[in-house]
This record gives sequence, structure tokens and C-alpha cells, in this order.
Amino acid sequence: MEDKQCLCKNIAQDELDRITAEIPPENEIAALSEFFKVFGDPNRLRILYFLSKAELCVTDLASIAGMQQSAVSHQLKTLRQNRLVKLRKDGVTSYYSLDDLHVSEIFLMALTHIKEL
Repeated sequence: MEDKQCLCKNIAQDELDRITAEIPPENEIAALSEFFKVFGDPNRLRILYFLSKAELCVTDLASIAGMQQSAVSHQLKTLRQNRLVKLRKDGVTSYYSLDDLHVSEIFLMALTHIKEL
């Protein structure tokens, strides 16, 4: 097989080696892919938006999202499994909030990027 070289810009081989050496391992790339898939659902994004504003129970989330409580619970389970939201119990009531500041930052950065288009 013939070795093809880019003619539009020559990058030194040591620079190419550095770039390829820094790629995360396959298991981290796969985990990152799964992480971003969670953001691929509009209902989950609405829930993340609401939780970025306040800690809410399932009933309140269902009401403001215009969804059935069972559907909200299903989405919250997915979000919890991916460590995007956390649960706090107060008696029989469960309250949800974003897991940490990173989740809010990822959401807001993506939204800012979309608004630039």
C-alpha cells in the first residue's frame, strides 16, 4: 500500500505522534460516547434545564415538563445512572438536582454553541 502524505500542510512527524499519543484509551472514548448519548433526548434535556434552575420533585418536574410522572421517573433513572442528577429524600418525597456543576456547565456551553449557529 502506498503511503500518502498530505500536501496541503506538513506537520512534523513528532507533532503527529504527540497528538495520537494523547488520545484517551478506547474504554474512555466509549464511555464518553455513552455519556453524550444521554444528551440526545429532548425530554432529558428539558429535565436537565429545569434542574439547573431548582431542586424539584418528580411531580413538579412532570407538571412543568408536560409529561407523565412515570415518563419523568424513567428519564431520571437514566440521568442518575449516568451521574447527571442526584437524589435527595425528605420523608417520602424524592428531590432531584444536578449531580454537580460540571453538568450545568456542559449544558450551558452546548446551548451557547447552538445559539451561535
